[in-house]
Amino acid sequence: MATALVIENDPTDDIRRLGEWLGEGGLELAVTRPHGGDELPGTPDGYAALVVLGGVQSAYAGPDGTPGAPWFPALESLLRKAVRHRVPTLGVCLGGQLLAAAHAGTVARSAAGPELGPALVARRDAAESDPLFARVPFAPDVLQWHHDEITELPAGAVLLAASTHYPHQAFRLGDRAWGLQFHIECDAAMLADWIGSNLALLDELDLDPDALLAASAAVLPDVADVWQPFAVRFAALARGVPVPGAPRTNLPLLGS
Repeated sequence: MATALVIENDPTDDIRRLGEWLGEGGLELAVTRPHGGDELPGTPDGYAALVVLGGVQSAYAGPDGTPGAPWFPALESLLRKAVRHRVPTLGVCLGGQLLAAAHAGTVARSAAGPELGPALVARRDAAESDPLFARVPFAPDVLQWHHDEITELPAGAVLLAASTHYPHQAFRLGDRAWGLQFHIECDAAMLADWIGSNLALLDELDLDPDALLAASAAVLPDVADVWQPFAVRFAALARGVPVPGAPRTNLPLLGS
C-alpha cells in the first residue's frame, strides 16, 4: 500500500479525521513528530505523499533570525524537494504557510487579527480546473484557528480559495502541492482542547468559549461532507489512480 509521510509539528494538532479519510482513500500513514525528537528524512523518497500539519509556531523567523521551530529549515527543504519531484503534498494551516514560505512566499502576523472557529471560504474560478478543488462547493464550511497568514503567495502559485479579510485561504503550487490556511482535520475534542488552552485570548476577543465550541462542533458534519471526498481525491492522486470527479485539464497530474 502507498504510504504518506505525515509531519506533526505540534502534539495539539495531529492528523485526526484527515488521517481517517486518507486511510479510506487507500493510504497508509507514517507519522513523524519532530516536536518529540523524531528526525525528518532528507528527501521524500519512498513516500507516495507528504502531509504537513499545523501548530502553534510561526512559519517565519523571529527578530533575531531564529526559526519558528528548530526543524523548520529542514522541513522547508523537504517541502521544496517534494514539489520539485512532484510528490503530492498537502499543507494544513501552519503546514500551508510553511509550503508558501519554502517557495519565497511571505507569512506574517495577520493585520486582521486572529481567525477562530467556523467560517466559510469562497472558491475562486481557478478551482474549476483543479483536480482536488473542482468538486468543492462555492462556499465550503471550514474551521479556522490562526494568528498568522500568507500575505504573499509564491511566484506561480494558483489561488483556489479566499475570504474577505484573509485572501489566501487555499492555493496550489506546481501541479501536485496544495496549501490550506484553514483546518479540516479537527474533531470536537481537538477543538475543545484549543479553546480551553486559549481562554485569555477568547476573553480579549469577547468570544464565549462554550458558544464557540458549540458553533464549531455544529459544522463538523458539513466539514466532513466536503473535505472527506477532498482527502480521498488527494489519496487517489498519491496512489497514481484516476482522481474521482477530476476535471479535464492540461496539467500533467497523473503519471510521471
